[in-house]
Amino acid sequence: MTHSTSRGGTDWWRESVVYQIYVPSFADADGDGMGDLRGVTDRLGHIAELGADAVWLTPFYRSPWADGGYDVSDYRDVDPRHGTLDDFRELLDSAHALGLKVIVDIVPNHCSSEHPWFVEALASPPGSPARDRFVFRDGKGPNGDEPPSDWQSKFGGPAWTRVPDGQWYMHIFAAEQPDLNWENPEVLAEFESILRFWSDLGVDGFRVDVAHGMRKDLTPPLRDTHGRDSAPLNAPPEGHDHPFWDRDEVHEIHRAWRKVLDEYDPPRIAVAEAGVSEARLPLYTRPDELHQAFNFPYLRCPWNADAFRRIIDVSLAGARSVGTLPTWVLSNHDVVRHPSRYALPEGTDTVAWLMADGREPVADVERGRRRARAAALLTLALPGTTYLYQGEELGLPEVADLPREALRDPMWERTGHARKGRDGCRVPLPWKRSGPSYGFGPGGSWLPQPDGWGEYSVEAQTGRPDSFLELYRAALKIRRSFLGDEGFAWLPSREGELAFRKGALECRVNFSDTPLPLPPSAEPLLAGGECDGGMLPPDTAVWLERRPD
Repeated sequence: MTHSTSRGGTDWWRESVVYQIYVPSFADADGDGMGDLRGVTDRLGHIAELGADAVWLTPFYRSPWADGGYDVSDYRDVDPRHGTLDDFRELLDSAHALGLKVIVDIVPNHCSSEHPWFVEALASPPGSPARDRFVFRDGKGPNGDEPPSDWQSKFGGPAWTRVPDGQWYMHIFAAEQPDLNWENPEVLAEFESILRFWSDLGVDGFRVDVAHGMRKDLTPPLRDTHGRDSAPLNAPPEGHDHPFWDRDEVHEIHRAWRKVLDEYDPPRIAVAEAGVSEARLPLYTRPDELHQAFNFPYLRCPWNADAFRRIIDVSLAGARSVGTLPTWVLSNHDVVRHPSRYALPEGTDTVAWLMADGREPVADVERGRRRARAAALLTLALPGTTYLYQGEELGLPEVADLPREALRDPMWERTGHARKGRDGCRVPLPWKRSGPSYGFGPGGSWLPQPDGWGEYSVEAQTGRPDSFLELYRAALKIRRSFLGDEGFAWLPSREGELAFRKGALECRVNFSDTPLPLPPSAEPLLAGGECDGGMLPPDTAVWLERRPD
């Protein structure tokens, strides 16, 4: 084969594979049951051997941990439960030595209620400069006893909490996560300084949490939303003109940040977490804004050929309209893992399914695994960047039956025990078949691991040809040999089939219930299942090398 090898230079991100590390659950070096940076460093070889180009680390900053580290009390230091700044420097050096880029999370919409700024705000009077860094407002009603608006928290309940002097402060998420006021120049200057701090240390990029939520319409009187802010995490609200989601003004922040990122050689990159409509998503990746945006419509796509075809077309057209390529993502730390989603009947309410401990409806585990393997090959064949969530390469399912007393997600308490939350996709990884926490660390694990978790482990799957791990290793190796040609074209296909080529790589996926014949004389490079007799089984994908016409 005469194909380009991996992309280098300043545009390394355009067709990369980024491995998401949820730091608390990846690897624990000190045995306290919580993942840490030294644990990550010790296991970077796994990611390099897998064939990824970069890692994205979820927050490891100082935090009271009201929301798994997304409540930051110090943006320039490492939380002691995860290690030290020296541990981070060692991680960075080790990753770079292995050829891995490092992307870190930045959480700009809100901070922790224990951040020095918010402590100062609570100690300061209404109307003070300290309070202006946040969104404080007087309440409604004769004595200000009612919240300033009907805005709702993503974690349940009002998005307002009252303080002793009678004012209320806004928090889109937990009460321990007060929203910052991005109309305040001091806030913008602070985060530009934070970007420079980590860029100076040598990080290669940033994942921007809640990139569509920083700017709000704070014009008095505040507009009620009448329920338009109640969409699930990462899902767009109804309509565009929303008081605090996807405001046009947020792009001013991203343009200012892009200037900071471009100060460096090579420039640092940024990817937006923006739960917005398909039409609005490309705005976040215009040439003077962020480089990429997560493709949540693709993640939410049901297992259906027509649905995937539509979202692939929309994603490619939207990204190319602003000169970039899409991202593709199947799972992350906020959603039910896709082998379990694909195992459920289409349209299943996963909130109710989790509340039933995964017993109603009953998941078709084998079907979910077949579809997850097919989805991996489909996703990795598309032009653009693929984000893999840790454990995806092991085929990990959602742990739907976590005991109630073990739940740590703030959603559980804030919704009055109506939503179990996201802990089921955050259960610590199994590295070994047996032993303490299946190799996660020398002690236990902060979330309980199910019996038999070790059979999903890296140890159990290494060298087993039919394993998820070996499928991913093979796919990433083959994918690398086809980089450099961003062309994409649909090929003729049958009912229930997707067929396309990306350069010389041809991908076919059978979404139907019956086997479909492969092209004559086709020699599969890689398949998600056995293709006996030249037939592509249901819920299976295959890669072929496309010969010149």
